[in-house]
Amino acid sequence: MSIHRRDLVLRLMAAGGGPLLASLAPPAAHAQAPSASWHAQFEASQAPWKPAFATAPADIPLTAASVRGRFPDAVAGTLYRVGPAGHDLGGERYQHWFDGDGMAHRFVIEGSTVHHQGRYVATAKRQAEVQAGRRLTEGFGTVFPGREPPSSPDSMNTANISMLPVGDDVLALWEGGSATRLDPRTLETRGLKTWRADLAGVPFSAHPRVEPDGTIWNFGVDAHHGLLLLYEIAPAGALRRADAFPLSHMPMVHDFAVTAGHLVFLLPPLVYDAQRRLAGASVLDAHQWRPELGMRVLVVNKQDWKRQQMFHLPAGFLFHLGNAWEEHTASGTVIHLDYARAADASSVLTDTREVMRARLAGSAGPVLTVARLDLRTGKATQASLGVEAEFPCIDPRRVGLRHRQVVHATGTQGGLPLWGAIASTNVETGVSQRYRYGPHTIVEEHVWVPDARGPGWVLGTALDYARKQTLLSCFAADALADGPVAQATLPYALPLGLHGVFVAA
Repeated sequence: MSIHRRDLVLRLMAAGGGPLLASLAPPAAHAQAPSASWHAQFEASQAPWKPAFATAPADIPLTAASVRGRFPDAVAGTLYRVGPAGHDLGGERYQHWFDGDGMAHRFVIEGSTVHHQGRYVATAKRQAEVQAGRRLTEGFGTVFPGREPPSSPDSMNTANISMLPVGDDVLALWEGGSATRLDPRTLETRGLKTWRADLAGVPFSAHPRVEPDGTIWNFGVDAHHGLLLLYEIAPAGALRRADAFPLSHMPMVHDFAVTAGHLVFLLPPLVYDAQRRLAGASVLDAHQWRPELGMRVLVVNKQDWKRQQMFHLPAGFLFHLGNAWEEHTASGTVIHLDYARAADASSVLTDTREVMRARLAGSAGPVLTVARLDLRTGKATQASLGVEAEFPCIDPRRVGLRHRQVVHATGTQGGLPLWGAIASTNVETGVSQRYRYGPHTIVEEHVWVPDARGPGWVLGTALDYARKQTLLSCFAADALADGPVAQATLPYALPLGLHGVFVAA
């Protein structure tokens, strides 16, 4: 059942706007190794890929890239990206990749010219800690013993996961608190986004889904209260509705999908345990892997959020979905979806932690998997396509509609997140084509840029850690294996980032 707005206010806005973490501040010292030792281990490491997880020392002014070829007319515009870039401060190092202070980037593309700018998001957390010269508050996966507990989720907010253009802002998105407003032309921080007065500080996920008509759907997770929040936002940025619903065994949910009529959540069995948090664990370590729960799938009717259906799949873990769509037949409705499935949660629990001391855990990467949900029978099935995949994306004109091609990173090189290739896979046939970058290059997320005259273009960044340069490449969406039609090279290396979005000029 839904929760009345006043209940939402009382349950989520207690303690001065701290919906999740204020009541869960660790009272005891945590067993993590001193963060100074992680800093020393990282500095002493001889791993050649260290630049991928180094700290960006300062903001980067608008800088011209060296360009080979010409970027197509449809790609004239700006690619916005964000990611963790502030990993070290005061001789201490975060112990998880997702903890770092967010740095926003804009790549301004016009034919044979590309300019890049990078700017740290001036969150309240970063401003206070830079002024103090030390970390004051814990991160998602790091607890600093003896520090003040977080007063609210936004006191931990690093604005480092994704970007969303809305109205006159570009929003830098985090996982557990508010979106942060940025100036799209300067990347200057404008403050936190409040969708409605009683939603100030309430979790707003980093993976909204934007339908072809511009409607924005999103969610938030309040693990402490066991609530899943839902948002519907008009294309111009006005909140249409928001509500919260109880969910048992609250999992770590990073992404979701939409269809013409439904919202679809894959719920992996990495579930929140409040007692672990109270015993001093970080937010990440307060989650427990419980494979006996399997992978639950929650389907919510878009028109009536109270109409919900739960499905069950074998246990697995995921960060990202590609897309979902509905097939209507005489016997009922079937939802098809694809996602990057891993056997367990090693990627978030181990791999993305070990890179902070320049080590590779080497866990197997996720595999592109397609699932089928029969709304009439309640039966769910899935099949692996056998293709390594992460950061899946589709043509944005097909969000929620039937699609065939998914673009994704692939080709692990000794462990996550070291992808070496970009691929396009047909989710109906399993046929995949790929382009492998050089042997010392790490692939980041690539996005699909539509073109009214054809299938479109694939645009994305990669890090050549041997040359200490970041690349921006553009491929024909239907000829990925032919390599880039244009490529820009920055005269410096950027730390690996997470997600981005393209905005046409």
